[in-house]
Amino acid sequence: MTDGFHDALVTHTAEDMPEKFFDRFMFNLHPDGAAAPSVILGAGVYPPRNVVDGFVVLTTESEQRNLRFSTEHSDTDGASVGPLTWETVEDNKTWRIQLGENKTGLELDLLWRARAPYWLGSVDVKNTDGNVTAFDHLFQPGRYEGTLTLDGTTTDVGGWYGLRDRSRGVRTMSGGQGLHIWYQAQFPDRTFGFLLVEDRVGGRILLEGAVMHDDGRLDDIADVRHDLVFTSGNDLASGTVEIVTASGATYRVDADASAGGGFMAGGGYGGHHGKVRGRDHEEFDVYPLDGTVGPKTLDSALTDRCCTFDWDGQTGYGIFEFALSRSSSYAYRASIAT
Repeated sequence: MTDGFHDALVTHTAEDMPEKFFDRFMFNLHPDGAAAPSVILGAGVYPPRNVVDGFVVLTTESEQRNLRFSTEHSDTDGASVGPLTWETVEDNKTWRIQLGENKTGLELDLLWRARAPYWLGSVDVKNTDGNVTAFDHLFQPGRYEGTLTLDGTTTDVGGWYGLRDRSRGVRTMSGGQGLHIWYQAQFPDRTFGFLLVEDRVGGRILLEGAVMHDDGRLDDIADVRHDLVFTSGNDLASGTVEIVTASGATYRVDADASAGGGFMAGGGYGGHHGKVRGRDHEEFDVYPLDGTVGPKTLDSALTDRCCTFDWDGQTGYGIFEFALSRSSSYAYRASIAT
């Protein structure tokens, strides 16, 4: 298991720390063989601004329940915000996540264990407004132990899939993007994980990731091509990606994204993270999954869709995160040759 990344969140301000510095984590949780309930939660610290915030996005078969919370970092123990607490039990191997009683009706007592090495890269992008984005980015697949309680009913989540994402640095990405994909498809012995960003004419801005094998191998991803099906509201219905790795392997993976939900505006994405809101700030809302809410109606198009995947006759589960630019200058272009 790779062990070079300092996993615990940076909670103290350093003299040379940029004002926009952040350190964030995100976990997802979903059962094998079903798209609901799907849970996405996370938290971030912003030491120069004395802010810590977090969110919970719960998707059921009929609705998405969203909880966002924030407080002054100096008013916490450095490992909690609102109803959410976390502990790095063993760096890069084991985390404990607990979610107390809250308005979503969801409570969690989880132990997440890594099932493969993490992939770590650095996102360095010069934006159209001249600002530079530079942050470390880590993702790693795992499985859970523990319980999920929803509306009073408790379920054992032992063996459920879930992936964690860690990012640390300065993120100011703005303008010029056309297609964004963060892809995490977990199969019995390996996970396909990558981040792909294209500009508005289909040119590649960023590609990073790897096939993370349970036996400890990391096979870096060298190329990704895609053929995705979107609705008129820019929501993903299905799609195929072709992945080429540094070792020369080629994978063709299909996704069924019809489950709905996972709209990350509900978690404060769209420029709301790290804002100074004082002590004990909380927001709660519900999105119906009836087609009235989607990537074109929310203040962020970013969506983390819980999907069923198919590769070489095997079934996998995971998250297909996507966003299309809402600029009139952009139209999606498939890159798989027909």
